[in-house]
Amino acid sequence: MQKAVRTIFWKDDAVVMIDQKALPLVERYVTCTDHREVIAAINDLTIRGAPAIGVAAAMGIALGAQRIKADTRETFRADFEEICAQFAATRPTARNLFWAIERMKRRFDSLFVSFPPQEGLHPLQKALVDEAIHICEEDIAINRRLGANGRYLIPDGARILTHCNAGALATAGYGTALGVIRAAYEGGGKIHVFVDETRPVLQGARLTAWELMRENIPCTLITDSMAGFLMRQGRVDLIIVGADRIAANGDAANKIGTYALAVLARAHGIPFHIAAPLSTIDPALSDGTAIVIEERSPEEVTRVGGARTAPEGIAVYNPAFDVTPHTLITAIITEAGVLRPPYAEAIRNLRPSE
Repeated sequence: MQKAVRTIFWKDDAVVMIDQKALPLVERYVTCTDHREVIAAINDLTIRGAPAIGVAAAMGIALGAQRIKADTRETFRADFEEICAQFAATRPTARNLFWAIERMKRRFDSLFVSFPPQEGLHPLQKALVDEAIHICEEDIAINRRLGANGRYLIPDGARILTHCNAGALATAGYGTALGVIRAAYEGGGKIHVFVDETRPVLQGARLTAWELMRENIPCTLITDSMAGFLMRQGRVDLIIVGADRIAANGDAANKIGTYALAVLARAHGIPFHIAAPLSTIDPALSDGTAIVIEERSPEEVTRVGGARTAPEGIAVYNPAFDVTPHTLITAIITEAGVLRPPYAEAIRNLRPSE
């Protein structure tokens, strides 16, 4: 079995990432030498997936800080904060993006007071790069722990349905929902994965199917509208998906279509699991109604592969995410363990409000 793909890494003072827009037809990497190129990559889905976006933001901030030309430390701070603000304006739903920005800001603040002014800016810049690289490496380790915690929820012979892409491509490597699936498969489990194509951008068909096939994990691609029929036929044993933001009560935002799967799972008595790192949890939000849902370009709906599939001028509503109520979630798998209802208590005990 091939190793899980490495989604993003730091090399030669640049941020290198796999171009997810080109998959599955072409496996190519994009090298960003300016933080604005990283911002563009986040916005146009060259890199996507909540943990991967967080890593990209950390590396992009470090990249931008390296290139600041400031006469004073105060000017450097102002420029650094402006770079952070630019990243914060990219995608609103993914908690990991803001978690990474906050972490880089905290690191900057601690460095700013510890380095003597006479040493110049270079030690600050290098330390920020080191922090971003550490966040990247830490993400892979977290995903492996998460996978190890969740694999025991997958019985031998399980038929698993997943939605969107919560694999190595959505993280720095290994994956969240697919990390759990990988861990079960690596442990010798005989499993089969049904992959929702995930309209409108086809992250399941283009990315999840590509990841599973390159590692020889048995899988079958279906359209989103087929999922309920498979459940009715008794061909789905459990559902496992990722998350972009989890509120303090366990409500979880994930790729549009996830909520419908959770409702179908409840109707058919099928376990519905969320897999996400602690950095996805937002204890400041009491419930999912406060999660900002990103709306994206109408062209994602009216075109497929650049070809128009809808009449010119048709009105389009294109929310990128929906929110699954905690009452429909069987378990939330994290690197710190598997959370069970009541989620408000489990999350409060696991990660007190900051």
